[in-house]
Amino acid sequence: MSFASSRRLTTDGAKLMLKAAIAKAEAIGIPVTVAIVDGGGHMLVLERMDGGRFHTVHSSTTKAVASNMRPTTTKGAQGQDLDTLHAIGLSLAAGTDRWTAMEGGFPIMIEGECAGGIGVSGGDWQQDQDVATAAVDAVGATTM
Repeated sequence: MSFASSRRLTTDGAKLMLKAAIAKAEAIGIPVTVAIVDGGGHMLVLERMDGGRFHTVHSSTTKAVASNMRPTTTKGAQGQDLDTLHAIGLSLAAGTDRWTAMEGGFPIMIEGECAGGIGVSGGDWQQDQDVATAAVDAVGATTM
C-alpha cells in the first residue's frame, strides 16, 4: 500500500479547543498560554491570556510539540521515573523544542491517530493538565 488516509485537526477544531481551554483557565482563575499544533507539530493557534507570563509562550509551545503520541511528563518512554540529570539529558539529546519533562502537554488522539498536540503553561502542573484535557474533551478527542 502506497498511501494511507489520516485524521487531521482543523483550524476550527483548534479554535474550539482554545475557547474551552480559556474558559477552564478562567474558571480556575489562572492566566495561561495555550498552544495547539497539528500532527506535524506546526502551530494552529496560540494565545497568551492577559496576565500570562512571557515564558509561558515558549513552554506551552514546547509542550504541544513534544506531546506527539504521549503526554509530557517527568517519566521516561518506558514509564520510569527520571532524575533531574536524565531529564535534562533527554531534552538536550532530542532538542529543547522537541522534548520536555514539564507536565501540561497532551497528544490529541482521534480514533487511534495523533491529530495534533496541545500545551498549556501558566498554572501548576495539575492546573495545566486540567486546562489541556478540557480542551481535548471539547472536540471529542482523547489524550491517549
